Amino acid sequence: MPGLTANLQLLTPEFALAGLALIVFALDLVLPAGRKHLLGWVAVTGLAALILVSLVMLWGKDETLYDGLLAVDAYSLFFKIFFLGLGIFIILSSIEYVSQYLENQGEFYGLLLFSILGMNVMAQSRELLTAYISLELLSFSLYVLVAYARSDFKSNEAGLKYIIVGAFSSAILLYGVSMVYSTLGVTKFVAISSALENAGGVSPALWVGLAMILVGLGFKIAAVPFHMWAPDVYEGAPLPVTAYLAIGSKAAAFALVLRLFSEGLLAVGEQWQLVVALMAAVTMLVGNLVALAQHNIKRLMAYSSIGHVGIILAGVAALSQDSVQAATGVLLYLVGYSITNMLVFAGLISFFNMTGKEEISDFAGLADRNPFLAACIAIGMFSLGGLPIFAGFTVKFYLFAALANEGLLWLAGLAIFSSLISLYYYLQVIRQMYIHPAAGVGPDYIGEDDSAGEAAAGQETLALSPSALMLGVLLVSLLGVVWVGVYPAPLVDLIDAASHAILPAS
Repeated sequence: MPGLTANLQLLTPEFALAGLALIVFALDLVLPAGRKHLLGWVAVTGLAALILVSLVMLWGKDETLYDGLLAVDAYSLFFKIFFLGLGIFIILSSIEYVSQYLENQGEFYGLLLFSILGMNVMAQSRELLTAYISLELLSFSLYVLVAYARSDFKSNEAGLKYIIVGAFSSAILLYGVSMVYSTLGVTKFVAISSALENAGGVSPALWVGLAMILVGLGFKIAAVPFHMWAPDVYEGAPLPVTAYLAIGSKAAAFALVLRLFSEGLLAVGEQWQLVVALMAAVTMLVGNLVALAQHNIKRLMAYSSIGHVGIILAGVAALSQDSVQAATGVLLYLVGYSITNMLVFAGLISFFNMTGKEEISDFAGLADRNPFLAACIAIGMFSLGGLPIFAGFTVKFYLFAALANEGLLWLAGLAIFSSLISLYYYLQVIRQMYIHPAAGVGPDYIGEDDSAGEAAAGQETLALSPSALMLGVLLVSLLGVVWVGVYPAPLVDLIDAASHAILPAS
């Protein structure tokens, strides 16, 4: 019993996170309508406290729980802190939005907290069914959050599409798990690796099962050709939820993918690496090419995220038992991509809070209306495109170097080419902000005698003033993008330790 108690103490952050979600739900029942916004601050305070608790309790730990079902190591701690920090960002970015556009604020924040719980357990999972259950906890929370704007038909449609595709992909994933178990008799990652190494001849049913697991995870990360749900869901979801889908769900899925492939499938890497590399190539090209035709900013960010998924998949294809460079590159890319997207989406959310608009053309003249907001969005998009001195350049350089070192030079070249394509559509948004005049301004209005038209034009071109909260979120995200781009060494050291936790033989 003492040993069991000690092990359970290692899950204190998870138990506390579930308790925090229940507290938020309970407070929602008693707080008056005018004070519901305090629920977001309660959630943020709780998450910040959990970061401190996790660091104090779990730093330096390397243990397994429940006979190897869960791991408490540097890898899971890295993602735990990452997900808790992401939750703080999403909640701070959504407080103003939720107050203006959504009802039942407590349920919104409570579902976010439960989804973070699912993400934490996914990063810790070392067994297929445990990973599946945690993935479903995350997925069900996201299904509700996507459809949370009940009076918005687009949100309702997006939620319906998401749950149908999500249920389909979950069924494929679970059927793949059952086929792997029927063939090998095990579901733990390490046991799968041992069974594959010792198998004299691999059953075709096993490869079908592994292929179905790859397909199911492909749906979750929106890799081509399993990406069809992403643009509609991103467009219909409330904007903070779109940000959460683009950042959190991707990072959580790759946290699972990286541990599964490193601990369970790397022994037969030559059998699947080419398939993953080809999927990565198609994903990055399709995502960036289709993004060129988008006119809605949320759909553009959806296809942008698909393109970045392709680049991260390229890093998964480069995983090696002899080096942690590819694994470190993937983790560093996830952090840089996430921080950059935080900056972009904080700008988009702030703009939407003030205008209620989300078409790319609506950003015309933003540099005149609020130079700082326009600069933040522009810097974020430059970083997503991979320009120095921002985070996007540093993380791409590191990952592309890992691809080249593993003999995937062709894939690295394709990733560079796709990044050049992405710069074009990012520059289209930047051009709207800095070159195109705001609505109601320009040569078409010279000599206009209609006083009503002039008044309307004047209203259109009023300066925009984001709230102090959103300015703070923008500033912190901006500093993060520049810091990772200029001085990533401390972050690389932490990530390198996390990579060694899942690739101990290297």
